[in-house]
Amino acid sequence: MKVRYDPKTDTLSVVLKDNTPVHESDEDKPGVILDYDKDGNLIAFEILDASKRVTDTHKVDFQLAE
Repeated sequence: MKVRYDPKTDTLSVVLKDNTPVHESDEDKPGVILDYDKDGNLIAFEILDASKRVTDTHKVDFQLAE
């Protein structure tokens, strides 16, 4: 999984599955773009105007459930 914030475009991207071509994209809600593979599985999502929607665009807190 990869998380990337681009301050120039104010876009936060989360890639769930690397090296998988995007077959279809859908703007589920305004400013939230979902990317799907050919089987309809979610493989990535993008948040536009991220600085207005995310608490801190420069911090990622990853937790693994026990």
